[in-house]
Amino acid sequence: MTTVLWLYIWKGVRSDMAKEFKLTMERMKELQDELTYLKTVREKEVAELIKEARSFGDLSENSEYDEAKTEQGKLYSRIAEVQNILENCVVIEESTDDGTGYVRIGSTVTVLDKEFNEEEVYKIVGSQEADPMNGVISEDSPFGKALLGKVPGDDVVVDAPSGSVEYKLLKVER
Repeated sequence: MTTVLWLYIWKGVRSDMAKEFKLTMERMKELQDELTYLKTVREKEVAELIKEARSFGDLSENSEYDEAKTEQGKLYSRIAEVQNILENCVVIEESTDDGTGYVRIGSTVTVLDKEFNEEEVYKIVGSQEADPMNGVISEDSPFGKALLGKVPGDDVVVDAPSGSVEYKLLKVER
């Protein structure tokens, strides 16, 4: 039993089973630019901080050195994260139709909150671009999942921690 569990866990972390990230072309370009900045400008800045901190003497009691090494760790972690996203991303293609047929990634939707009788507008994006505070919702969120594939006029029920929330889909734009 233990061997089977270990094999299951090991297979779950294989590199060929990496998570797929859905990005717009614009977001992919932003990440490529960030990676270039991190690997060129920022990496040199952090290396200079470490060099300067070493010049202060004994490393065992050198807080500047510790801070610089921590910063270096954060930098390399972010570089690895961005590289992973770029290596496993799928670019969301802009469609040539008007996009009013159904909700998909890249759609902007207008919904009616049935409880408060208020219209709200959201854009559905991949998880790396989500910004819920600004109406940009991930397709992986409960709300995003509930909207995908719906057409104007459909009722949408979202399971929230406080209970189900009901919306009516009014409009879908691309």
